Amino acid sequence: TFINLIMAEEVTMAEAPEIVEEVEEEEEAPLTTMDALQAVLKKALIHDGLRRGLHECAKALDRHAARLCVLAQDCDEDSYTRLVRALCDEHNVHLIMVPTGKQLGEWCGLCRIDAEGEARKVVGASVAVVTDFGEDSNALNVLLEYLKTQE
Repeated sequence: TFINLIMAEEVTMAEAPEIVEEVEEEEEAPLTTMDALQAVLKKALIHDGLRRGLHECAKALDRHAARLCVLAQDCDEDSYTRLVRALCDEHNVHLIMVPTGKQLGEWCGLCRIDAEGEARKVVGASVAVVTDFGEDSNALNVLLEYLKTQE
């Protein structure tokens, strides 16, 4: 009985036409620095290596756990930006500026994603720190090359 079922499956599999899908390799456009940063932040979030907000980021910077710091240019509080810049300088952590806190919040996962894949209810973030990049990727390589040229 069991052998008959297996034989019947083999017969139906042999009769079925083979479906071969051709995968076309698309040439990817070179990543911009901001696109690479967005991908690196997403990977860090997945691997639990992302700290968001001033309190968490200051603790990560003080513990020498930070590998990269991202600060929003539109941060209203001047003391926030001075503190983050001073901690980054003191601990030799690279600092990247992004245009808006809303954009940084979206990249750090501080939003809801609707059915169409669009971000809704985005909460702004003034600062984020990457403590673990996660896995190596093309975006990480692009970002590291950018940081080397900024030194």
